[in-house]
Amino acid sequence: QVQLVESGGGLVQAGGSLRLSCAASGIIFNINSMGWYRQASGEQRELVASITSSGSTNYADSVKGRFTISRDNAKVTLQMNSLKPEDTAVYYCNLRGRGSTDSGARDYWGQGTQVTVSS
Repeated sequence: QVQLVESGGGLVQAGGSLRLSCAASGIIFNINSMGWYRQASGEQRELVASITSSGSTNYADSVKGRFTISRDNAKVTLQMNSLKPEDTAVYYCNLRGRGSTDSGARDYWGQGTQVTVSS
């Protein structure tokens, strides 16, 4: 099975930067996409950014121009600049693909990492 390990969360002042990283391990037959989701307290989980195996990216409107997603094989990074208090949330790494025990593609999730932006 596929496991995702996240790092890089923390506390930062408004206007600052953080870099989130996620590495997938296990036998992975294919990756359709990797990305980041976030969930603020009392809110639904939402897509922040994703990147396909071909390199196509997708961003939430609220983070365009501030966040950048990149991927190297089974590692994905989210560079977050000009952070705002409204970016405060738990950020979850996502991989959509197929592991050794999967007959088809499925979603894998990390445990989440807290990002807190103070004003």
